[in-house]
Amino acid sequence: MSSNDFAIRVSNLSKCYEIYANPRDRLKQFIAPRLQRLIGQAPKQYFREFWALKDVSFEIKKGETVGIIGRNGSGKSTLLQMICGTLTPTSGSIQTNGRIAALLELGSGFNPEFTGRENVYMNASVLGLSNEEIAARFDEIVAFADIGEFIAQPVKTYSSGMMVRLAFAVIAHVDADILVVDEALAVGDAFFTQKCMRFLRTFMKTGTVLFVSHDTGAVTNLCNKAVLLNRGQVVEVGAPKEVIEHYLATLYESSQDIGGITIEEFNTPANQVQSQGQYRDMRESLINASTLRNDIEIFQFKADENGFGTGNAKIVSVQLLASDGVPLSWLVGGEDVILDIRCHAYKDINRPIVGFQFKDRLGQVIFSDNTFLVYQHSPITVVSGTDITARFEFRLPVLPSGDYSISPAIAEGTQEEHVQHHWLHDGLMLRVHASSICLGLIAVPMKKVSLGKK
Repeated sequence: MSSNDFAIRVSNLSKCYEIYANPRDRLKQFIAPRLQRLIGQAPKQYFREFWALKDVSFEIKKGETVGIIGRNGSGKSTLLQMICGTLTPTSGSIQTNGRIAALLELGSGFNPEFTGRENVYMNASVLGLSNEEIAARFDEIVAFADIGEFIAQPVKTYSSGMMVRLAFAVIAHVDADILVVDEALAVGDAFFTQKCMRFLRTFMKTGTVLFVSHDTGAVTNLCNKAVLLNRGQVVEVGAPKEVIEHYLATLYESSQDIGGITIEEFNTPANQVQSQGQYRDMRESLINASTLRNDIEIFQFKADENGFGTGNAKIVSVQLLASDGVPLSWLVGGEDVILDIRCHAYKDINRPIVGFQFKDRLGQVIFSDNTFLVYQHSPITVVSGTDITARFEFRLPVLPSGDYSISPAIAEGTQEEHVQHHWLHDGLMLRVHASSICLGLIAVPMKKVSLGKK
């Protein structure tokens, strides 16, 4: 990458904090090593080291939108603060190419005793604008923030939402080349969040965006690259879909004794996919004269896709059926279908939950559901060595052209607390051959559309 192509370059970046058991150890660390050196003794250390980041390296090109994801405490906010210059690295280097505007921790960069107006001038000047430039944009900043007469009140009187509104309004009007956003947007109301999203999408056409989010849907939707951090180290850098799948696996692995399920584990008779039987084409029963069809091709279930879980139960078959129970190789958007998910138990499973996610090619979840609510008051038990089948009957929405996938899963427990036995990424693939017009993520079949004059 040439010197002008990158926006952010992080090289072998590390950050170490000194953790003291009690306050007097801090004083000992300040005095004792000096005395010990004077008398020829080896200096004693009165703290333990905590590495918030360890040897982190990656590059972001100009114009990229990159999401930083990871569990709490993985070093995400520390990384952003060092990129923005508010924290000093212990070792390593950071290079940035362009003006950075950042929205980090709630209220960071604001003086609570100053009014909103005074904080606008102070914050914008720190970001590189002159007083004349700030004055020329002040009305636009206030209009974007939409906090009314509170602009003349001290920031300490603001709610968290008002604080975010004003902070985002400032960074949206400083002509930044790089925008850095932490989780602060999570406290905004729905209308302001949508306004921020519209601004981000416009900014992304020419600028570079780096943001932290636990919302995997936002990362999938907005980013063209993702960085996964775990315990202060970079685990993976790549396409959001693959990185998020890895992230979901690490979330469960952190609280359960599970690992990725390998292809070899499926090479037992109990795991073989059942014969799909004779297919029929759902289109045969339709009048084939229209050019506005939403034809959907269904591929064979793939048991060898990547997944994770304890392995105490596994997904062994996923099918889409017609309303009469016949397996389909083609179907039509807007028609009633049955999603059939069969699982095999290798141990007794109490309170099983079977569910699925229907995702587009980017990994965005279009819709999802599971069996928990239906059986929460009358849970069942699956005996080891037996199968369990979940069926979901619904009307498939009309979909834009492209590839889609169904990711099934079986867990045990409740909606809030459960053990994931098998989560299978992209177990069933679909391809939409659409000549009909769909302007959103999905199109809902209309019962009636009318137009009239009075």
